[in-house]
Amino acid sequence: MKEFTQKDGIYLLNHSVGLMPASTRQTAESQFFANWEHGTPDPWATWFPMFEQFTTRLATLFNTESRMFCPQQNVSSGLSKLLSAFPDASNNEGRNVILLTENDFPSIGFVMQQAQQMGYQIEYIKDEEDVLDVTVWEEHLTENVFAALITHGHYNSGRLVPVTEIVQAARKSGVMSIVDIAQTAGVIPIDFSEWQADVVVGSCVKWLCGGPGAGYLWVNDSVLSMLNPFDVGWFSHENPFEFDIHNFKYADSALRFWGGTPSVIPYVIAANSIDLMHSIGIKNVRAHNVKLADKIIDAIPESWLVSPKDDQVRTGTLVINPPNRDAVEEKLKAINVHYDLRKRGFRLSPHIYNTHEQIDKVITAFL
Repeated sequence: MKEFTQKDGIYLLNHSVGLMPASTRQTAESQFFANWEHGTPDPWATWFPMFEQFTTRLATLFNTESRMFCPQQNVSSGLSKLLSAFPDASNNEGRNVILLTENDFPSIGFVMQQAQQMGYQIEYIKDEEDVLDVTVWEEHLTENVFAALITHGHYNSGRLVPVTEIVQAARKSGVMSIVDIAQTAGVIPIDFSEWQADVVVGSCVKWLCGGPGAGYLWVNDSVLSMLNPFDVGWFSHENPFEFDIHNFKYADSALRFWGGTPSVIPYVIAANSIDLMHSIGIKNVRAHNVKLADKIIDAIPESWLVSPKDDQVRTGTLVINPPNRDAVEEKLKAINVHYDLRKRGFRLSPHIYNTHEQIDKVITAFL
């Protein structure tokens, strides 16, 4: 597709970094560099609207309100800000557990484990347990659990969990729901109004093709008032330009999680990319992704498939583990396929700009 820059070979690393939109350089030049060079009296007057542009694009994409988003550098930074706002476990009426799964992205685990400094315990849904089964979650959502981290799409298996049902189970148990959409935003249609989660974290670097540095934290009004983060700055203030060092008041929106002077260019780039992806349509991206993934699935032995065969419970990433991994790797390299290989197998992620002809070549490397 002409809307995206292209790499040599066959690019299937969209679960890592999406291809750069062809309009990115011009957007960065006109909305960041030109404003920096010519903005008067300084560039901030023209940079400030870029943040609202970013959150507005996200709100449109996910069917929610822009005021409920706070820009973050990445998922980990958003979760760290959130943790700093948790009450100390000793003041939490016995709710001193944070629930994760052993298949969450490790960075998530590293952040959430820091809650132990506040008296929380970390409990995991084990690798062998079926995270697609809501009853498994219900068994773990006990009266001791304060918050549950729900990864929408698992990076190592391509499993897509039923977020709406799990969030409902969490709410019924009085548990805060935190949903990670880093692996699914941009390839799976997502509607925050349907989920009704308490918190959502994500980024733009993968399927949204927005590059690194433009993460986001979304906080539902139902929990906002109980979350007062420790890590703040003048952009967390209800009136950042009051400039009274003796008076700090949290913003009455998710921006209370922002902090000090932010980066600008990541959000300029990401807003442009989100706009492009929205114009293409995430449903169209998903339909194309399923067609290409199913083409691979139909061509290989089912025993090689790590990801679910059913696309209703599969992310945009296909994980395949053939017995002859070394031979397959040689063939993939020979035809210049961009992929990665992890413990569970090869990860392949076809996007809207990948073609059926490319996938036919990939299939020959596996057979």
